[in-house]
Amino acid sequence: MSDLAVELELVAPNGLKYVQPVGLFINNEFVESSLKGKLSTINPATETEITSVYAAGPEDVDSAVQAARKALREPSWRNMHATERGDLLLKLASLVEEHAHVLATIETWDNGKPYQHALQGDVAGTAKCLRYYGGWADKIHGEVIESGPSKLAYTVRELVGVCGQIILWNFPLSMAAWKLGPALACGNTVVLKPAEQTPLSVLYLARLVKEAGFPPGVVNILNGQGTVTGACIAAHPGIDKIAFTGSTATGRQIMKLASANMKNISLETGGKSPLLVFDDADLDSAATWAHSGVMYNQGQICTATSRILVQEAVYDEFVTAFKDRVRSTSKIGDPFEDATYQGPQITKAQFDRILSYIESGKHEGATLSMGGDAYKDVNGRGFFIAPTVFTDVTDGMKIYQEEVFGPFVVISSFRTEEEAVRRANDTTYGLGSSVFTRDMKRAHRVARDIEAGMVWINSSNDSDYRIPFGGVKQSGIGRELGEAGLAAYSNIKSIHVNLI
Repeated sequence: MSDLAVELELVAPNGLKYVQPVGLFINNEFVESSLKGKLSTINPATETEITSVYAAGPEDVDSAVQAARKALREPSWRNMHATERGDLLLKLASLVEEHAHVLATIETWDNGKPYQHALQGDVAGTAKCLRYYGGWADKIHGEVIESGPSKLAYTVRELVGVCGQIILWNFPLSMAAWKLGPALACGNTVVLKPAEQTPLSVLYLARLVKEAGFPPGVVNILNGQGTVTGACIAAHPGIDKIAFTGSTATGRQIMKLASANMKNISLETGGKSPLLVFDDADLDSAATWAHSGVMYNQGQICTATSRILVQEAVYDEFVTAFKDRVRSTSKIGDPFEDATYQGPQITKAQFDRILSYIESGKHEGATLSMGGDAYKDVNGRGFFIAPTVFTDVTDGMKIYQEEVFGPFVVISSFRTEEEAVRRANDTTYGLGSSVFTRDMKRAHRVARDIEAGMVWINSSNDSDYRIPFGGVKQSGIGRELGEAGLAAYSNIKSIHVNLI
């Protein structure tokens, strides 16, 4: 097979030339799929095809799992000292930094997010996350447990095995790093599926995995549709663990498929996160954070604080400040222009979905206070949506309860702290939340009462790779990031020694 079959030279809209892998990455090689079928990847800013990539079928999943299983037995990985595994992750982090402009270009072209956001946020964060877990690799240990003089009891932390990982399209590189970092630090091997809408940056990352020196089979990357490739990974008996980021509905299906061999699972799923603004809050700061908390990345954030609850006394003032912030900050345009804050939505399907929620809000009687339509001032093409604000929203409305995943926010008022907490918790989700107040006693009290995996006090969505990330209720199972992220990729073995 010629290299041209699995790699293409592409020229991005910003003029950068690079070689793009389009094959499946199995056993450190890019290969065609057994099905010979391909998936098109679309530039959401222009609605034109960038390229097409091979899509994996069941045979390809088998091949990748076999390669990952074999790598677990190979001395080059099994006997590698933990410090050396860490060094490989550190090398990969450095390569991500060396290739930052290429990776950011691919991410912007394929995903639609602003180039500066991709460069300074996604790519920089990917390198930091990989470096963080590279530092953890030789610091994963058990403990000795005191149980009396007649017995020695201790624990060791062991790898889980072959880990299947399925990621979403909103932050492709970041999501890959969040999963690869702890899995590899713990000594596992991986079969990772990027989202079918955004496979390109993760495929380029695969080149860097090989260049960093990871042995064959340790990392395998399969493009493909969720209903085919993703389902095969979730159900495959040779996979010991499944980690998934995506919608709650898909998460439920993943759980069912993984139950066949009782896989270890971790899920990061949907959210409809509340942001509470009390009457003593710094309203300018609250409006600024609230804006980035729901409008950043085109609103395509699982933790988007998209339900804003404001105390009655400052409701009108906050709404005005928030809308002013949107007008002054949310410049919509070409994602490769530095001034652009908001690019297009990821696909036509997502674009249409958001428009349908706008119509639902109007029909249910909420006040459309800003936006509410497609934005066609970027060369008349692209899946752009004007930032949309609904006010006078009640709790029973569809737009208040369901995750929209776009530049779309609902704002409602409350009277008391008790009401605010009750309404914040009136959801099937429990991922993120924010509280704005100058009263720190109230801030900590409300943070304890909110049913969510994460609470930001006087900020929103300033997540950190060193701090655990995850939700409760139907927002997921388990945690990623921080030291807690290692628990998903290691098993505790207890060893009992009789000393009598």
